[in-house]
Amino acid sequence: MRVEKCYFCSSPCYPGHGMVFVRNDSKQFRFCRSKCHRNFNKKRNPRKVAWTKAYRKTRGKEMAVDATFEFEKRRNRPVKYDRDLMGKTILAMQRVQEIKEKREERFFANRMKDAKAEKKMQVRVEIEKSIELLAPAVAKREEVMRNVVDSARARIAARKKGQKALASNVEEQMEE
Repeated sequence: MRVEKCYFCSSPCYPGHGMVFVRNDSKQFRFCRSKCHRNFNKKRNPRKVAWTKAYRKTRGKEMAVDATFEFEKRRNRPVKYDRDLMGKTILAMQRVQEIKEKREERFFANRMKDAKAEKKMQVRVEIEKSIELLAPAVAKREEVMRNVVDSARARIAARKKGQKALASNVEEQMEE
């Protein structure tokens, strides 16, 4: 059993899933779902469809060149089963996956390094453009805050008065 890659979106096609289109020249195209098959039939370019891996790689959103991709290539040479070899192969596959994930995280961090500052600058420009919309809201907010603080002070004062009255009642009862 082999997990194939979808021709259109590059996601995995597990055995028994998706469909295969075989062209007249006997080239096989595997699709993970009907969405990919429909887009292929409509002659859409995967590099121009935003949800595909090809799009993400051409736009620089995912790594396009890395040594770990070499391990994912398809090999057609049959290998005689050997338990030790299989165990080592599985360990190697896990190690390669770890390395690939770390590199992808680093790639993403480098890509997003300047995004935070850029976003702050865009927000600041947006606020400067529409400050007249925010001014009444800020004034209203300050008024609401004053009301909240005043009511909190009144509650605290009422509690203190209640505690003093309670304390004086207790003293009177003790004297009697």
